[in-house]
Amino acid sequence: MPNRRNVYFFHPKNKETKALVSPLIELAKQYDFHVVDNFDSANIIVSIGGDGAFLQAVRQSGFRDDCLYAGVTTSDQLSFYCDFHIDETDKMIEAITTENIEVRRFPVLQTQIDQGTSFYCLNECSIRSGVIKTFSLDVFINENHFEAFRGDGMIISTPTGSTAYNKSVSGAVVDPLIPCMQVSELASLNNNNYRTLGSSFILSAEHTLTLKLSNDNNHNPIIGIDNEALNARQVDQIQIRLSDRQIKTVKLKDNSFWQRVKRTFL
Repeated sequence: MPNRRNVYFFHPKNKETKALVSPLIELAKQYDFHVVDNFDSANIIVSIGGDGAFLQAVRQSGFRDDCLYAGVTTSDQLSFYCDFHIDETDKMIEAITTENIEVRRFPVLQTQIDQGTSFYCLNECSIRSGVIKTFSLDVFINENHFEAFRGDGMIISTPTGSTAYNKSVSGAVVDPLIPCMQVSELASLNNNNYRTLGSSFILSAEHTLTLKLSNDNNHNPIIGIDNEALNARQVDQIQIRLSDRQIKTVKLKDNSFWQRVKRTFL
């Protein structure tokens, strides 16, 4: 990594984790990296923990597309966003000393609630009722009405997020090399008034998805952005598209996306 020398370690500020991170800090300094104390000064951001920590590192640092992210797990198993185990320093040394390092790019969703601030998601955006009751919304692809939905909610996932919440509702696992988003239903009702496709569908980066909520049953929906939840009041619409931003991570020879899928599920 000849042009990336400033490293920030994202981790819980407790004694146990600090003890695990200290050898990594010394290793980075040994190979002439500069360990910085804030996100803005870093061009490499390393999360310590698991996939949840990785998602938080990306979110709290602002989904930067000008730096490289790396995940280090402290559990027994590697995960989808963690390429390294805390004890596998040999792999870390190989990665940081390789001049022509390969970079993997993950698509990101951009979500806008009404005309407010945009939020970014690396895994998925979901919308669910805030009470134990179904709610309805109209689904538009670009400006065209696609379907009338009533049910528990919807999940809109990235290719990397297709293995998470989306997969639990029988959505497809999608190769991250395909820039797209997947729309999956949560317990849809199909009758004479409401009719949905009844299966997940995939939209290319050229399309914008708009979910318009009915005014008569807007029950303070819970909007999930990765592993965080937003309580929104009186939401009229949610607009979701694929962002121009991409999250860059280290690409290791023995840890492709499909190798991770096999390791995790098969």
